[in-house]
Amino acid sequence: MKTLIRACALAVAALGLSAHVMAAWPERPVTLIVPAAPGGTTDITARLLSEKLGAALGTTVVIENRAGAAGIIGTQALLRSAPDGYTIGFGNIGPNGINYSLYKNLPYKSTDFAPITLVISVPNILVINSKLPYKSVKDLVDSIKNDPKGNYSFGSPGTGQSPHMSSEMFSQRTGLTLTHVPYKGMGPAVAALLGEQVTFIIDNLPSSIPFIRSGQFRALAITGEQRSPQLPDVPTMAEAGIKDMVVTAWFGFVAPAGTPAEVINKIQQATKKVLEMPDIKQRFAEMGGTPGGGTPAEFGAFMEKEQASWRKIVEMAKLQME
Repeated sequence: MKTLIRACALAVAALGLSAHVMAAWPERPVTLIVPAAPGGTTDITARLLSEKLGAALGTTVVIENRAGAAGIIGTQALLRSAPDGYTIGFGNIGPNGINYSLYKNLPYKSTDFAPITLVISVPNILVINSKLPYKSVKDLVDSIKNDPKGNYSFGSPGTGQSPHMSSEMFSQRTGLTLTHVPYKGMGPAVAALLGEQVTFIIDNLPSSIPFIRSGQFRALAITGEQRSPQLPDVPTMAEAGIKDMVVTAWFGFVAPAGTPAEVINKIQQATKKVLEMPDIKQRFAEMGGTPGGGTPAEFGAFMEKEQASWRKIVEMAKLQME
């Protein structure tokens, strides 16, 4: 009987210690792994939120860029970290959606992650260097079709990311044969288009919108269901004559599986608080993005739905990576 009482006492004490640890979390900085190079939407959004998220959590959020291999390098770095909430990842449509069906030997699975919350959703946009003569999607497509020996290409932040897959969809819908030029992040891909090294890119709206506004890029079509309030004169793909091409890129926080639910909920609530701040809402609107902030369960269900949807697209495109 004494043994049982002692065991119960130890269990209660352990629970009390666990509660204390959770109440004290975080006691040191939190690292946010961004599986992309500086300059793209993933990085732009992470840096926009990091200071305010750190303040909401009572600590500092340190951004660590781990670009390459369609987000796989950064994702693996996240999964090598302890499931204690001190390292989280900025998951997105590529490594946490498309990759599961695109890669034959992906070194991780969906159950390796604990969803935290959706952060932002944005449409993609087809842009060209403004020095090119094309004024519409039709102009671009007709020119390529009438010049079969021409050297036409599209850039992307890496194989499997939503800009790459959007460009593959565009090629399918238009019957074009184009060369894919993958870069290590959207920043380098944008630089390549500025340098006229590729014909076009289909980018996440936030990373291209400054160049559209400055006149360096010309936007031909957006992949949203409706036009963007930020670019009301840019038609949707459907309006430009490209049917069945609605793509929404998304970004959200994930943690290694096994991270305590109490910590997950603290990060989700802090993120929700930041996303509701007027200046963040205004900045997201300027970027053409829609804020998230929902529960971990909602984000988990959303990612499962996205994975299933992209599986169909990848199969139709007959794409397969090792």
